[in-house]
Amino acid sequence: MSEKKLNLLADFPPVSTQEWMDKVTADLKGADFEKKLVWKTNEGFKVMPFYRAEDIQNYKTTDAVPGKFPYVRGTKADNDWFVRQDIEVKDAKSANKKALDLLNRGVNSLGFTINKEDLSADFIATLLDGIAANCVELNFKTCSKRTVDLVNLLVDYFTAKGYNAPELQGSVNFDPINSMLLRGKKFTADEMAVMVEAAALTAAKLPFYRVINVNALSLSNAGAYAAQELGYALAWGNQYLSMMVEKGVDTQLAAKKIKFNFGVGSNYFMEIAKFRAAKWLWALIVEAYKPACRRTECPDTVEGICYCAMKMRLHAETSSFNKTIFDPNVNMLRTQTEAMSASLGGVHSLTVLPFDSVYKKPDEFSERIARNQQLLLKEESNFDKVTDPAAGSYYIEKLTNEIAAQAWKLFLEMEDAGGFLTAVESGVVQQALKATAAARLKNVSSRREVLLGTNQFPNFTEVSAGKTTTDKAKHKHAEGIETLEIVRAAEEFENLRFATEAAAKRPKAFMLTIGNLAMRLARAQFSCNFFACAGYEVVDNLGFATVEAGVEAARKAQADIIVLCSSDDEYAELAPKAYELTKNNEILVVAGAPACSDELKSLGIVHFVNVKTNVLESLKGFNALLGI
Repeated sequence: MSEKKLNLLADFPPVSTQEWMDKVTADLKGADFEKKLVWKTNEGFKVMPFYRAEDIQNYKTTDAVPGKFPYVRGTKADNDWFVRQDIEVKDAKSANKKALDLLNRGVNSLGFTINKEDLSADFIATLLDGIAANCVELNFKTCSKRTVDLVNLLVDYFTAKGYNAPELQGSVNFDPINSMLLRGKKFTADEMAVMVEAAALTAAKLPFYRVINVNALSLSNAGAYAAQELGYALAWGNQYLSMMVEKGVDTQLAAKKIKFNFGVGSNYFMEIAKFRAAKWLWALIVEAYKPACRRTECPDTVEGICYCAMKMRLHAETSSFNKTIFDPNVNMLRTQTEAMSASLGGVHSLTVLPFDSVYKKPDEFSERIARNQQLLLKEESNFDKVTDPAAGSYYIEKLTNEIAAQAWKLFLEMEDAGGFLTAVESGVVQQALKATAAARLKNVSSRREVLLGTNQFPNFTEVSAGKTTTDKAKHKHAEGIETLEIVRAAEEFENLRFATEAAAKRPKAFMLTIGNLAMRLARAQFSCNFFACAGYEVVDNLGFATVEAGVEAARKAQADIIVLCSSDDEYAELAPKAYELTKNNEILVVAGAPACSDELKSLGIVHFVNVKTNVLESLKGFNALLGI
């Protein structure tokens, strides 16, 4: 009996897609299928409530193999990745001490940000003292104009230490276009071409060091959608690749010197699909250049073409766009799902930002938590043991292809318009991202995009306790180049709460609950959450027998706002009574959108809160009425 194979599906007849749709339609009881169950993503494509094998049967991605072209299933045969933590180097000796400590705590990738004035052979020797450079990934960043100097210093140091160059892995984050986007630094195309050529050729002595970076993380932190970030990143990378090739750099060397640094947001499945699509599309772009292989024994060579050069080197960092100052521990939940997306998507290295990094310099505790979030995925959840575990999922495969299509369309638009650099110089990219960010912020203000603890279910008693944002300067022009606006979705809500805390008196919203038990409790809970988003003190109640009793209790509590919470049918009678008792004194708010709203408005009742209310704009209005 134990040798017999048990087929649990054998006794069940196959069910067609039409039969599923018939059942869904029946259960909807006349409701519109598109409106109820079909999700239109920010990227512009539709996501169905279910998928079947027939939906992906013609996709080329389903035949892909891990470690093989077109690399949609990964550029390597395993799913291991580097756990990275960055260090801002103020003093080489102190940074070295911290680096050695981190390596003993599970980190195997280090990122050093170095001031250009500090660059010297002695500085590098002190910084890397005791670090086995052939056992970890080392990443460096300095001023763009000193990149070649830094690479030469590294080459000299590794040579003096007797390292075998092919055993060394790492990068130098040289990205002049990112300097244009973030700081308005202006480079001509000719200047940039000379710089990237020099960096690539200098780093040729370190075959597995990537020195030309595409910092798409900046796009993510500016609010870019997943497909938008990917489309721009591909055009960005192709800009550098074409520059190097036109300057005479060997195509396979040029491609192997490019590294992509992506952000990773909290749209879990979308982010997994983004990373899969990224590897796939970049491989197609590099393939078009037909890079010649210089190693006759290379197993990834086909008809003299180097397929190794088509492998995207991919680093990810958790995005700052959705991180919050209030209820900051929720940031740990956000970064955990983001880390899962990145690792399942097959990144080569990952940085998880500490949960408190948006309002202060991270401390030892928050840095340890950030490291351990990755280590838990590896050591306890075995995320590194299975390559591309999402492969074959109808949903993930569909998302991968849809995101790839959207990103590829954007990439081609950039190329037709003269390339990514031209789009940055003219401000096209910056303006597009500004529009995207505005749309996302509008969604946050109306709760279509939820930030737990900020625009939904805030902690009623939390105060900022001196927390201040670490956000950098925003929209500006320098040297004629428009800069990106790095934004956080929670910032405007946080400003409301900061203003409330700074006010002479904390506003108090009183729930006048009356009538239908279920409706008054539900609307009181909604209204408490609504006003707590601005840091108001909220007073909930079980119920009052009369409007008069409720208003009297509100005045005893010294309420500034009285929120009438009842049922739609009862508002026609209760709201006019409440208005007569409160006008010229407290601010009366009706919770809901009753059919009698127009009649109530004609009496002078103007404040209503419900699920369609723009929470942010409404709370700004109440702050203005209260003189905050």
